[in-house]
Amino acid sequence: MSEVDVFNGDADGLCGITQLRLAQPKQSSVITGVKRDNALLVQASLSGVSQVTVVDISLHTNLDALNKMLASGCKVEWFDHHHPGEIPKHPNLTAHIDTDPNVCSSLIINAHLNGQFQNWAITGAFGDNLDQSARELAASGSLSTTSIAVLRELGNCINYNSYGESIEDLHYHPQELYYLMQQFDEPLNMVAETEVLRVLKSCYEEDLSRARKVLTQIINDDVAIAVLPNEKWGRRINGIYANELANNFPNRAHAILIEKENGYTVSIRAPKSNPTHAQQVALKFDTGGGRHAAAGIQHLPNDQLIRLTEALTHQYFSS
Repeated sequence: MSEVDVFNGDADGLCGITQLRLAQPKQSSVITGVKRDNALLVQASLSGVSQVTVVDISLHTNLDALNKMLASGCKVEWFDHHHPGEIPKHPNLTAHIDTDPNVCSSLIINAHLNGQFQNWAITGAFGDNLDQSARELAASGSLSTTSIAVLRELGNCINYNSYGESIEDLHYHPQELYYLMQQFDEPLNMVAETEVLRVLKSCYEEDLSRARKVLTQIINDDVAIAVLPNEKWGRRINGIYANELANNFPNRAHAILIEKENGYTVSIRAPKSNPTHAQQVALKFDTGGGRHAAAGIQHLPNDQLIRLTEALTHQYFSS
């Protein structure tokens, strides 16, 4: 029987599993993918496995696969911060789930490991756009201002690399990044000894420059949307651009859309001043899900766009 690690290919998932496997090395098989590929557990359930560790993947999205694995006798340990739905009560499931909007999976694992690889947790939190949480954790250590800035940049760039329709959109396969990250107890050493940050930063800045030229449509004082083209750069930068708009306009909710055939994919950001209920907006649509501060919709039909703006306005109307 084998062991499998299943994790999101974004900064939070990668930095979370990196902490766990640095602290608890295992010869596990790895299942990961682009950020939007949340239904990953079914891939682990295709083969006979005895133990699965899941990081930064929605339990709600993977509930059917989870129940089948638990019934088969497989033991599952789950670390996550997304909307879980009803968590099964089963002796084979150990769930570390915290949906507080200021928490991410990397921070949950950091607490679980008593800060053993804290700088990876800081990197993951920065990548998940939890700047305040990341800085608070960094302040508890001895990091210089320059080192904190480097971790922030690394987190943002790793997270940028996870966005895309498929692996072909990305600069690095998340599995490749994971195996590289596993070689470093300290993320600052990875920055110093590899080309990853330099490569991703250059591509990140180029894609973000294109996104900034797209007209943002102000729906009202509380909501704005932007529609990016269905090109590799647009698919890569949509979530990062959503984070930038959320940070620059903290009292406004944002939706960044990618044009698709017969609809859109959507990245939703709650206002930074009220980082709640993004997942409740997304869950109003068939393919939606996420967490309090950030959520997404895999496919929004064309005729549902007005309904989306109305749902955002209703949720975040300020006056």
